Amino acid sequence: MARILDFINTLSTWTGKAFAWCILILTFGVSYEVLMRYVFNAPTVWSYDIMYMTYGALFLMAGPYTLSRDSMVRGDFVYRFFPARVQAAIDLLLFLIFYMPGVAALLYAGFRFASQSYRFGETSMFSPARIPVYPMKMLIPLAGVLLILQGIFEIVRCVRCLKEGAWPPRPHDVEELETAILHDREAQERLAAEGFRVGEIGR
Repeated sequence: MARILDFINTLSTWTGKAFAWCILILTFGVSYEVLMRYVFNAPTVWSYDIMYMTYGALFLMAGPYTLSRDSMVRGDFVYRFFPARVQAAIDLLLFLIFYMPGVAALLYAGFRFASQSYRFGETSMFSPARIPVYPMKMLIPLAGVLLILQGIFEIVRCVRCLKEGAWPPRPHDVEELETAILHDREAQERLAAEGFRVGEIGR
């Protein structure tokens, strides 16, 4: 069971990192279009399609990675003060009632949407280049599968927290600089507080 959960989390992590390269493609596409349009007065017929496809792919495939890092948007100004078991109970309830049914609907509708697009050989209607869009639409059900797998991982994590009274640690990965600074400051404050308590005992 542990190996399956580790595989799910690793799959979400590497999927997010692989599709993060879409940011470079998107940046190149926007920069090239601006250069050609406003400097050489020769706009391209393909850059808009590339831009919205790469952004859509990044948006879809980064979801499982974001969930695996616990970086989803959360109104935690009250939640963070709850004990770990209360947090786990709230998360478990929300995952079962809202998250899993919603992602299942995304998977079902996305599969039908992608299969129709593939069957018709759908191409972009926004430019004369007629770039095929069905490969991008196939990412919708794929993202649904990955989100369901990561949701299972999160549900198991909630159940473990309810049993053990503490959140299981997440695999370490890169952090935003602001988050890393915050964690470092919290660690320093804990060490300072513990040092103060030891000093008081020594007296």
